[in-house]
Amino acid sequence: MFGVGTLNRHAALMNRMAEVLGVDLTDAMAKSVLSGTEWRDAVVRCTGCSDPEGCLHWLSQQDAPEDHDGAATAGAAPGFCNNRLLMGRLRAELLAHAEQV
Repeated sequence: MFGVGTLNRHAALMNRMAEVLGVDLTDAMAKSVLSGTEWRDAVVRCTGCSDPEGCLHWLSQQDAPEDHDGAATAGAAPGFCNNRLLMGRLRAELLAHAEQV
């Protein structure tokens, strides 16, 4: 099993990745687009990353969403991201949900 430090580090990386992609994970959970189990599984998947330092580097190269009124500053997660497909799905579903409102 993973230590708390490892899980916290990868949860933070995943949350920052979501922010850069314009994905609000809290909103996704509130709208039942993301379950707690899916979030947990995503954090565990992130711990399996072969290059967390590369992830940190990639994230550091992106503009901060908070400097752009919370808008996405990247079009997609990098190819090496274990949660690339999940982030893409969440982004699409949240955008579709926003258009319905």
